[in-house]
Amino acid sequence: MIKIKAKKSLTTGSGPMQLDIDVEIMEAGISTLFGPSGVGKTTVLRMIAGLTNPDEGLIQVNGDVWFDSSRKINKPVQKRQIGFVFQDYNLFHNMTVQENLQYALKNKNDSFLIDEFLEMAALTGLADRKPLHLSGGQKQRVALIRTLLNKPQLFLLDEPFSALDLDMRLRLQDEFLSISNRFEIPTIFVSHDISEVFKLSHRVFVMKDGKIIRSGPPAEAFGTADAAAWVKLVGIVLAVQNEGSKRVAVLQIDNEITKVYLAMEDAQCWRTGDRVLLSVHAHDFSLAMINKMKP
Repeated sequence: MIKIKAKKSLTTGSGPMQLDIDVEIMEAGISTLFGPSGVGKTTVLRMIAGLTNPDEGLIQVNGDVWFDSSRKINKPVQKRQIGFVFQDYNLFHNMTVQENLQYALKNKNDSFLIDEFLEMAALTGLADRKPLHLSGGQKQRVALIRTLLNKPQLFLLDEPFSALDLDMRLRLQDEFLSISNRFEIPTIFVSHDISEVFKLSHRVFVMKDGKIIRSGPPAEAFGTADAAAWVKLVGIVLAVQNEGSKRVAVLQIDNEITKVYLAMEDAQCWRTGDRVLLSVHAHDFSLAMINKMKP
């Protein structure tokens, strides 16, 4: 069981915010932190990993205290047995795929696992390539299996598929589910994509303004009526442009043209020609219609 009771003052795009988390996460399966950008999801992962310290509180994993402000305990990152996968891959660009994986091995006697994992991830023919010559999906596969080679006690994933196009994102979600079922490593996953949450998660912790406001299996956490109120649309990015101080994507959805204001992390990775999956809540649909433009 993972116990987190922590507070931290944050500065977000909307101003100061107090992150105040008090939650217990069962060990098995995939648990997801869900919510819009800026609610503290990534900060929670970073506190678990030891990359960011809470201002006060307690972090305990399977009875082992990793952080306790009252007792001045702060376990070093390298002793927390964490596997952390980011959306930007974090591969060594001067190393080949094979060398990236060898670097991750704690026990060099386990080197036989590299060939097995490369085959599992359909990367056998790319072992001698450097990251510069890999696609986004291939890079993320390498990042996932490199983390597995570390034999982590806990898997942390920070929107690992969000920078990929729709087809590759759906494919890697399937592959990740297969990996998760095979290795049964407890996983905490961060996402603001409701369709991804329903597909991958055993449990969901819905965050708002630095706090967890609901939790449970996906259908329960969102509520039957709430979940049914989400509309999923597939669109093609026609342009990404500035509109005042904001970044805007112009999308074609069926035969209509519409604008979508982008979060900072989306603005950096959306490109003309990308296919994107939009999840729009029915309560916000009138706002989306207001922004519609004529072709």
